[in-house]
Amino acid sequence: MINATQRVRSAVVVVVAAVAALVAGVPAPAAAIARGDDVPDGKYPFAVKITDIGIPTPDGGRRDSSCSAGLISPHWLLTAGHCFRDVNNKRVSKVVAIRTFATVGRADLTGDDGQEADIIAVKQAGVADVALAKLDRAITGITPLKLGTKAPAVGTSVRLTGFGFTDESDQELPDRMQTGTFKVTSVSKAEIGMTGTAPHKNTSACEHDSGGPYFTEAKNGVVTVVGVVSHGPSCPHTGADAAGRTDNLVPWIKSVVGKDLVPSAAPKPSLPAKPRPSAAVKAAPAPEPTSATRSMLPWAGAAVAVGGVVAVALRPRRKRRSRHRRS
Repeated sequence: MINATQRVRSAVVVVVAAVAALVAGVPAPAAAIARGDDVPDGKYPFAVKITDIGIPTPDGGRRDSSCSAGLISPHWLLTAGHCFRDVNNKRVSKVVAIRTFATVGRADLTGDDGQEADIIAVKQAGVADVALAKLDRAITGITPLKLGTKAPAVGTSVRLTGFGFTDESDQELPDRMQTGTFKVTSVSKAEIGMTGTAPHKNTSACEHDSGGPYFTEAKNGVVTVVGVVSHGPSCPHTGADAAGRTDNLVPWIKSVVGKDLVPSAAPKPSLPAKPRPSAAVKAAPAPEPTSATRSMLPWAGAAVAVGGVVAVALRPRRKRRSRHRRS
């Protein structure tokens, strides 16, 4: 239990860090999933944590950050567009940190299961707060998220996974992936409203959850992504967060990802030589090649450089207001 004196000290630390961030010109942190559940090992392996080391700041320094994402093919991730921004806070189609890498299939970040790969390219969707990130090597043995091609109906139940804070006052990220269920409350051209339903009514996306996938779960085990965490009020809260809508971006996604979404069909076998007219038995027709199965397709805070030391910029509790999730 935290006493009053500890609360005052914590508030002072938060204010100092926030002021330092503003002085340095670094954006305040965006908002794991507040009031969610721990994800057990091996569950939702398509969920991804993106880690940025050494993002340039306007004052010439560096900061670290992270986002969440979902695997949609062996080499590509689906995440939020604002997870990749330059020193002018503009979304860009490139990696801006000294190193940006993805951790896939690891619910417990203190463990060594799952796989890691560097992110080497980024593509921005445009108006929607959605981006694609390319990995330098294929992720194997993990079934990616399937791409939903229709907008979810209002009332649809979806699940979210993420690696962000569990409360806006947190000073450290959790070591384990978080999850919660949400209900679709609105659908527009670029966004989908998502309101938490379980394990609590104020289950909500938080800082460093940016880019985390909202997905449906079918009885046959197929998981289909419908959007990614974009922005919303301070966490935890009741009411809706905004997700970047993805179903209407599928043509663009396919144009970028290409054959990585759909493996090439097996090579067609050579046809046997035709029998001579005098042959008594006709040659059997060549077997048709089987078609290859389609790959099923899987906020963000900031550490600020203060006096050459990287420190997490935290914010004091404040009245609920809508804000963009920062990376």
